[in-house]
Amino acid sequence: MTISYEKFGLKEVINASGRMTILGVSKVSEAVLKAQQFGGEHFFEMADLSEKTGAYIANLLKVEDAQIVSSASAGIAQSVAAVIGQGSLFHAYHPYTEKITAREILLPKGHNVDYGTPVEVMVQQGGGQVVEAGYANMCSAEHVEMMITDQTAAILYIKSHHTVQKSMLTVKEAAGVAKSHQLPLIVDAAAEEDLFKYVAEGADLVIYSGAKAIEGPSAGLVIGKKNLIEWVRLQGKGIGRAMKIGKDNILGFTQAIEDYLAKGSESGASMKTRLVPFIEGLNKIKGLTAQVVQDGAGRDIYRGSVQVTGEKSAKEVIAELKEKNPAVYTREYQANNGIIEFDIRSVNEEEMNKIVQRLKEIM
Repeated sequence: MTISYEKFGLKEVINASGRMTILGVSKVSEAVLKAQQFGGEHFFEMADLSEKTGAYIANLLKVEDAQIVSSASAGIAQSVAAVIGQGSLFHAYHPYTEKITAREILLPKGHNVDYGTPVEVMVQQGGGQVVEAGYANMCSAEHVEMMITDQTAAILYIKSHHTVQKSMLTVKEAAGVAKSHQLPLIVDAAAEEDLFKYVAEGADLVIYSGAKAIEGPSAGLVIGKKNLIEWVRLQGKGIGRAMKIGKDNILGFTQAIEDYLAKGSESGASMKTRLVPFIEGLNKIKGLTAQVVQDGAGRDIYRGSVQVTGEKSAKEVIAELKEKNPAVYTREYQANNGIIEFDIRSVNEEEMNKIVQRLKEIM
């Protein structure tokens, strides 16, 4: 059987938006595909597979324990459920029981974002209640601390380009507040590239996406304190059952982590070098002004930033880029300011040339 875009009537996509869920996130390597194939062709005791791959990953990352879940979003929901239930089997079977009242999850107001779904939806799915700390433009350690009550179950920190970046407490500062009040700190670091940093800074549970920086299959990873990971694993008997992950993706993701630690991801310097001819081509198009910019959250990621100054608006250009086949997807966060960003991590030279040609036609 041949798989193709034509078979299902699908458009080909040039993904210049980055590791985005709406486009299937990232490509996987031959090694990952082989690991997935081995998983698909064999049987396992699934509880054993989960624990053994978790222990293997924990050893690689120098943490107490790890658990593979179906996605970073599932990681948030199950981590919230874990810190609320604290290992109670009754809670796993009755996750929203009124017998357990300590359900408040403290979240900096500027971190209560929509990344495809609102953070608070995942917190609520885990049985938690979001309590915002601070303000949209500012949140300090003191702002978080003043919101702690006897109903507080955990502090949640979202490390993402989606969140407010200025005047926000650091992970270390959040960890200090959590530790002084004997509360767990959960860090959602879904798209982050450093798999060691946040545990080292004091987080008790850290959540990563499998298919973003790590370039694995659809999966999520929760790492941290052993007792908390055991509580996360227990959610498989509760809300985690609806979020279970297959054996093929467990093994594929484990291979992806091993490869990522060995090889890393493309450096910012490499991206800047590859962007040079692309930027030069864009700057020859009337109505466009292009430059290289760094990721807004400070990661070692560089993109092409294009100011649209012609008769068409940035939003109109974005819409036209998506219309034809292949559809070109870009980063649209600054479209209201007339700016389109191109993330080239998953774009090769031929595809960059196609983007330049398409923009010539549009402009």
